[in-house]
Amino acid sequence: MSAEGKSFFDQFLNDYFAESEEHVTSARNTMLSIESAGANSKVAANVLDELLRNFHSLKGLSAMVGLEEATQLAHHIEDYLKELKRPDTAISAEGIDRVVAGIAAIEQVLEAKRRSEPPPDVSLVLLHLQAVADEVRARPDAPAKTDTNIWRFEFKSSPELAARGLTVNTVREQLRKIGEVLHAAPQVLGSGQVAFEFTVSAKVPESTFEHLRSQGIEYSRVSGNAPVPVPPMHETAPDSEAPRVVARNVVRVEMNRLDDLMRIAGELVITRFRLDEVLRNVPQVSDTWKTLREINTSMERRLRELRENVVRIRMVPIGQVFERMRFVVRGLERELNKSVELRIDGHDTEIDKVVVERMMDPLLHLVRNAISHGLESPEDRVSSGKPATGVIRLSAKTEGDLVIMEVADDGRGIDIATIATRARTLGLIGRDESLEPQRLLDIISMPGFTTRDEADFTSGRGIGMAAVNAAVSELGGSISLNTAEGKGTHFTIRLPITLLIADALMVSVGDQRFAVPQTAVREVLAIDSAAVKAFENNEVVPFRGGVLPFVRLARIFRIDVPSEERLHVLVIANGGSPTGLAVDRITGQRKIVVRSITDPLLRIPGVVGATELGDGRPVLILDPYSLLWRTRNLNSKEMPS
Repeated sequence: MSAEGKSFFDQFLNDYFAESEEHVTSARNTMLSIESAGANSKVAANVLDELLRNFHSLKGLSAMVGLEEATQLAHHIEDYLKELKRPDTAISAEGIDRVVAGIAAIEQVLEAKRRSEPPPDVSLVLLHLQAVADEVRARPDAPAKTDTNIWRFEFKSSPELAARGLTVNTVREQLRKIGEVLHAAPQVLGSGQVAFEFTVSAKVPESTFEHLRSQGIEYSRVSGNAPVPVPPMHETAPDSEAPRVVARNVVRVEMNRLDDLMRIAGELVITRFRLDEVLRNVPQVSDTWKTLREINTSMERRLRELRENVVRIRMVPIGQVFERMRFVVRGLERELNKSVELRIDGHDTEIDKVVVERMMDPLLHLVRNAISHGLESPEDRVSSGKPATGVIRLSAKTEGDLVIMEVADDGRGIDIATIATRARTLGLIGRDESLEPQRLLDIISMPGFTTRDEADFTSGRGIGMAAVNAAVSELGGSISLNTAEGKGTHFTIRLPITLLIADALMVSVGDQRFAVPQTAVREVLAIDSAAVKAFENNEVVPFRGGVLPFVRLARIFRIDVPSEERLHVLVIANGGSPTGLAVDRITGQRKIVVRSITDPLLRIPGVVGATELGDGRPVLILDPYSLLWRTRNLNSKEMPS
């Protein structure tokens, strides 16, 4: 294949993945609604039609890219769903399971293709789907397949036919007298003429409608097993109206193109900062200077609008992730023999698509842990006075430039005493040290930490929680924990809505400049050095009737600075236990463009990226949560005094 041909196929493959994801998501949500209605009930015709459209489109698209496994899976699911259109035919519990398993298998095939890995073996899933379809066909009350034929009719409208009273509406009415109109869609022919195609299910002989040819209507028999065509770019008008072409007001754009657009906007922001610095040094004595200031101010407003609109384009509802958790809950219910109700709030809360995708696995870990570790068995819940069904709650909301996500359960809560005993055995905490919520979170987030000697499916929060903490930290967010014995566990995740532009406080230590995301800072304190007290190898300052432990940024990065009479302490909103980060000066507040550091050789714990302020000097962007967590876990002997 030529380079040009390969590039075209790669682009087509990207479109295939995007289109397939839409159909899989739609099918998954529809199956969840069918399951919630209960097995052994008749599925509404419009619901079946929607599913058939999803799987027929998946089948056709997968065949075009040569993905045979996905093609066969979609075909077998479609075959079974067609059998459910028989009169008085209900979907069984086994049928629901087989379709759900088929959807999961399609997702696995798509992911393997995306990663250029060998496809999974789907033969067993195909056999199960074939079996449930055969079971419906074998029922004695099912009508014979030969009773009904599928016909395709094509009507080409023209002024002459319209003068004879033959319009698309009159043709539709005639076809309704013949049988059931399954589908209708307009087509624009090469000559520019509009034709209307109808697919009709009829139990009458062909002689019944042979006269239609004299009315400009052509027809042909279609195999009874052939799918009803659904053009993806058309919509069918209500029955009372003629079909009409409706263009989709949606354009798919690759994320790297949006990244480029945001990068260009960021460069413009930096250029405007540079212009602002120059204007500050220009003598303010001429009308030209005033004009330049007005232009600069106008440019600032337009750039703000540009940034906000680019960010808005990247936003997607968090519900895309939350709804996928329903499948996770469904599978774990059966695997662990537990009864679980998933409640979702804030489904429409929007967040940067990159953040959504990178939070998929962390949320999966939290939901899985909540069910396997948090929720008791139905018997234990009833014996302790709780409903047999446990509740998992997922919620999301926005606060300024932050999105707050919560994962909560009403289970047994975390056994703090057991974890403390294990932590003391491993030397992670002192003999008399208690576990406050944040310290508890630190312990259970350590890789490999578990309270069991042997690993099994449900043991060991450590690996999952370590992944959650790392992912949240890399996104510039924070996570906090609250738990109560017998009442449940509540995780709160705070994340920036977008990773590309952030409000930051500009601080300095010695000659070094740093940027601290403003979303992490609760407030700023100006403290006299005389007010600083040493307490158990920590420094503290008075704070709201108590004390605030803090760490000097100079100490973390080993920067030699002279003693100052006053220092500034950033109070970091770290869950329920605020901690301070001390700097020499706060030099201002800026809207910064975040440049991630992806090279593993250049990555430093506590540094999430870099930015530029217009003078050509890079400024490191700090992750105060990681810095403080790292500092707490460093031995004080390793840090210079």
